[in-house]
Amino acid sequence: MDSATSGFVKEQIKTNGITLSVHHGGHGAPLILLHGYPQNHMCWSKVAPDLARDFHVIIPDLRGYGESEVVAADEEHRMYSKREMALDVAGVMDHFGIEKAHIAGHDRGARVAYRFALDHPDRLERLAILEIVPTVDFWAAWDAELAMKAYHWTFLAQPAPLPERMIATDGPAYMDWTLASWTYAKDLSAFSDAALAAYRAQAADPARIAAMCNDYRAGAFFDRGLDAEDRAAGRMITAPLCFLWAEAGFPARTGDPLGIWRAWAENVTGQAVANTGHFMPEEQPEAVLAALRAHFL
Repeated sequence: MDSATSGFVKEQIKTNGITLSVHHGGHGAPLILLHGYPQNHMCWSKVAPDLARDFHVIIPDLRGYGESEVVAADEEHRMYSKREMALDVAGVMDHFGIEKAHIAGHDRGARVAYRFALDHPDRLERLAILEIVPTVDFWAAWDAELAMKAYHWTFLAQPAPLPERMIATDGPAYMDWTLASWTYAKDLSAFSDAALAAYRAQAADPARIAAMCNDYRAGAFFDRGLDAEDRAAGRMITAPLCFLWAEAGFPARTGDPLGIWRAWAENVTGQAVANTGHFMPEEQPEAVLAALRAHFL
């Protein structure tokens, strides 16, 4: 599952008691890109080379994804919580000698990114969030329409081994169906051959299928609880936050996604991106690049 991004190198980095697979390249201010479900570092392959002209771009595979270490689950769902994943990111920064960085996250990676902003505010310069609202708010927004669209939140969070066994009957086909159904075009045309190969390989690995389910179990329980505690305590994200959401994506179904983020952060800008589904770094890379450059440079 080598990087298809010219000029990037892959490194195995020990952090927070585990080993992450990390691709990095370029020179300049550090910019960490965090991928989402059901993907890995390849979700950034259309934007990372351009960003590497001005930034030291660092792209980890989240724990359990890509070629990063799979961690055993625990009853509390802490091991796949976004708090632990944010600690993973802090350890990657330590490896490179980075005190503060910019962070952009898509989907699950965006959940890691805003948790990092809340738990490690002194180590964050600027933040970009793509295609999510906070976990506690997304659960609260559910109605019949959103439940049908985001069915995977409840399916993947079911107790093991039910979702694992069902997905494992044909993981690559499940991957293709999930990817295509969340795009604007309702097909796989937005994804490169190399990206699809990496995503399908991940979905064929029982250990990584389990890791992805554990990620969603953590979201349903541990992460949701952390958000509720932060909101009750009045904690706010202090780093400037740029929020991008798809006109046809998940946050758009919550009614006022930009307003939701303004209740969580002191300085929020944002925009809806047209003609894209959930996977905007691959469906509309030019729009994502323009927004990230405007925010981080």
